[in-house]
Amino acid sequence: MPELPEVETVRRGLLPVMEGQVIISALVNRPDLRWPLPENMAKRLTQVKVNALRRRSKYILADLSSGETLIIHLGMSGRILISGQGVGHFHHAHPAPAKHDHVVFDLENGARITFNDARRFGHMDLADTDRLDDHWLIAPLGPEPLGNAFHEEYLFTKIKDRKSPIKSVLLDQRVVSGLGNIYVCEVLYRAGISPKRKAANISENRLAKLVPIIRDVLQEAIAAGGSSLRDYRQADGQLGYFQHAFRVYDREGAPCPTPNCDGDILRIVQSGRSSFYCPKCQR
Repeated sequence: MPELPEVETVRRGLLPVMEGQVIISALVNRPDLRWPLPENMAKRLTQVKVNALRRRSKYILADLSSGETLIIHLGMSGRILISGQGVGHFHHAHPAPAKHDHVVFDLENGARITFNDARRFGHMDLADTDRLDDHWLIAPLGPEPLGNAFHEEYLFTKIKDRKSPIKSVLLDQRVVSGLGNIYVCEVLYRAGISPKRKAANISENRLAKLVPIIRDVLQEAIAAGGSSLRDYRQADGQLGYFQHAFRVYDREGAPCPTPNCDGDILRIVQSGRSSFYCPKCQR
């Protein structure tokens, strides 16, 4: 599933094409994705202006002139692609409609924004902008890891008594929003912390070091355009390439990249998800 860097990369790709533009027409080709789509969605999105394009956790938020915000989640296989506009060094003509093009926006500048989702694990909703923080998808979310509300004291206070493994705690979107399996594995490797270690058993000093490491990993991944595994593409159709910088994720059996460490990367399963780590340098 796309994590914060992938969603932020898509948002940045859409920004110069979509923000400030009027949606001339909206086509909704099915009544549901993961959940039912909003009632009269196409009508509510037609002839409205996209005032701002934001991100909250793994959601893209399009604030509209109608007073509503479109909430977009890519799910496992969702893609948002641009056609009819130059994106970077590329110009993409409108392609023929594809089987899994579920929602399509035509903008006043000639661009077309297409949401394609083969497995339909993505979803969209409309909510009043001034009450967005109360929406059931947004309300439970913890602070943004790149924002000022996420800091060493907050993290220590939030998880000092948690008996769960630190890997599970960092994946809890109520603790910190936007982190997923890939980046938590990479963060814990850089911090030298085993994904199996109980959060309550980690010293305050070691927990404090997690905050800048989390920010570094996310910022590096955003700069690389995210990680392309299976379905993810940027808004211009190009692949992200942070996967080439993975130090532990998906590297089972490979030598640990830490200098002078003779360990090999292991894979274990925690709560149904793969964790990759070096048992010698991560304690």
